Amino acid sequence: MSEERVFSFRNRWFTLSVGCTLAIAIVSILIGFIWLPSRHPDFTRDGLWAEICRAAGVPQSWFSGSPDIEGPPPSNVIVLPPLRRTRVDAVSIGRGATLAQNCSMCHGVQGVVMVTAPVIAGQFADAIYKQLRDYQSGKRPNSIMPPIIRNLNDRDLHDLAAYYASLPRPGPAQTGGVEDRAIRRLVNEGDPMRNIAPCAACHGERDRKGAAPWLGGQSSVYLAGQLTLFASGQRRNDINEQMRNVARNMTPEEIDGVAKFYAARP
Repeated sequence: MSEERVFSFRNRWFTLSVGCTLAIAIVSILIGFIWLPSRHPDFTRDGLWAEICRAAGVPQSWFSGSPDIEGPPPSNVIVLPPLRRTRVDAVSIGRGATLAQNCSMCHGVQGVVMVTAPVIAGQFADAIYKQLRDYQSGKRPNSIMPPIIRNLNDRDLHDLAAYYASLPRPGPAQTGGVEDRAIRRLVNEGDPMRNIAPCAACHGERDRKGAAPWLGGQSSVYLAGQLTLFASGQRRNDINEQMRNVARNMTPEEIDGVAKFYAARP
């Protein structure tokens, strides 16, 4: 009995397997290096190595030498929202209202929009509390907030948060919503190819992560400014760089579009 060699081009099954493998490789190269870059110009903006790593699903760098992630964690405050609706403490709200007299110059008497300051009326209490803690500890640099809240204790911060959370949430900061379908898709679906998570997954449209603020009704000037600070690494009080990872992959036009999208929402 004659035995045909397996790894031989005389074996039609071996020849077919090699041919199929080469065909798949050629099609993959055409898709990865020609079709994708033509359809998504930003896919190759960081160079060929970044494109190869992105296509393979691995990071292009392993956290070595990046000044944006060196040093201690950016914030040691992790706040989880309550599992169920809690009863409003009138005493806490009253104390918070008294303490809030020092906040009205920038945030308004009722915590409404002041263009460059965030809307905090009706904001989630845990989101307000986390930012106050980060301002107080210096994790979120600011020239105005730390001197104002430097001497407040933990109960004071909770009371301030409870007071502003009890206020009615104001309407849109500007009229005329963003009709750009790409911006709406970015907000609701994100862009997995660029490692951009959907805004709605953390900020209350579809789900909300601990201490993530409600973005509707914020000034577009304020939102765009904060996204730009996250993108540059100047603001770094997000846990595990979650906001910086998103913002640094957004274009200036997308940052402006997302800011205007939320400014037009209640």
